[in-house]
Amino acid sequence: MATRTSTTPARARSAWHQHGQYEYRILTFDRTTSVPDARKLLTDEAEYGRWELARTRLYVGGERKVWLRRKIIKVAPTF
Repeated sequence: MATRTSTTPARARSAWHQHGQYEYRILTFDRTTSVPDARKLLTDEAEYGRWELARTRLYVGGERKVWLRRKIIKVAPTF
């Protein structure tokens, strides 16, 4: 659940899933989260966590769900 205060950035509930060659993270923002706060959180996730936006959904009542995905990189042993 995302909350907005003047000193802390927005926080969101998240869930992790793996499907095929991608892993997904689902963030849920409640209606009190401002668009700039959600945008900042998503920008940080993309920049530092290498996530890309896969899907967004706006529900009745103002709740937003955002699906982020990133490619799973499997490292092969070199010995």
